[in-house]
Formats: sequence, C-alpha cells, structure tokens
Amino acid sequence: MESSRTALESWDVHRIVRNMFPLLVLLTVIVLIAGITLEDARGLLDEYGLLAVMVPTMVGMGGNLGAILSSRLSTRLHLGTAEFDPRDRELWANVLAVLALGVTVFTTLAVGAWLIGRVIGSEMALDVLLAISLSSGLSIVVVAIVCSFAATYASFRLGVDPDDTTIPVVTNVVDVFGMLIFIGISSIVLSP
Repeated sequence: MESSRTALESWDVHRIVRNMFPLLVLLTVIVLIAGITLEDARGLLDEYGLLAVMVPTMVGMGGNLGAILSSRLSTRLHLGTAEFDPRDRELWANVLAVLALGVTVFTTLAVGAWLIGRVIGSEMALDVLLAISLSSGLSIVVVAIVCSFAATYASFRLGVDPDDTTIPVVTNVVDVFGMLIFIGISSIVLSP
C-alpha cells in the first residue's frame, strides 16, 4: 500500500478506481443484506403501513449523518488538526452535533408519519411512533458515529484517501445495520 503522504497528496484517477472498485463490489453485496431484511419484514410492514413510510428516511438519514461526520473527520485529518484523542473537544462537539441532528430528524420523522397516518386513517399512536423512531434512529446514529470514526481512521492509517472511501463505507454499513435495527425495534415495540 502507498504511504499515507503519497496517497493523500495525489489525485490519480487510476489509483482511486483501483482502491474503490473492489470496495464498491463488496459494499454492493453487503447492501443486499438490507434488501433481504426488508423482504423478510414484509409481514410487519404490510400490517403497519406507516413503518414502510418511515423506512427510507430512517435508513437514509442514518447514513447521511454518518457521512457528515466522516466528511468533517476527513477534512480535519487533511488539515492536520485531528488526532483521534478522546480529550479532543472538537471531536466531541461534532459527535454531539450529529446526535442532536439525529434527535431532531427522528422526532420530525415520527410526527410526520403520525400526520400521514391521520390523513390516511392509520391508527398508530404518536407515542408508539416516537418510541420506534427515536430508539431506532438514535441507535442507528451511534452505529454511524462508530463506523465514521473507524472508516476514517482505517483509511488514513492504510494510506488510502478517506475522502474516497469513508462515505461509501459508512452509508452502506449504516444502511444494513439501520434496516436491522429499525425492523428489530419495531418488532419489539409492536409485539403484543
């Protein structure tokens, strides 16, 4: 593998494709797991249609929040201002900002789904939707945070530009875990 300095200072198309193609093939296979999980949860989603409405936002926003954090970490690494030190206040500020965004987005998702339910005549209570949305959403955000740190740090240490790898890795891994978490928590909350 190239040294960190060489890999991070060059914009070679061939190097980017050589690094990314196998990764993207692997990530494609991994994302199939999310699709299989969604197919396995068809009964739950048929019974509670509002959950099906929530799936794209739930899974997409988890990956987006992870991508935001990965991007910020990559930028700090390129600028030489990140050290992955637990005492780094700016790292914690970024983590707290992503968590705050998660609370806001997933609360809004629950309220939006409830409003849609009122229009179409669904009988899911707001407190149930909030419990599902916030517990699964914040769990997904925690996975996104961990994955963002791991992908950014690993890419940098391996001499691969984190800008090339972190966002595809984070969004795909969070999609899979997000689907598993959302379906699992929905099943638990809605079980009689």
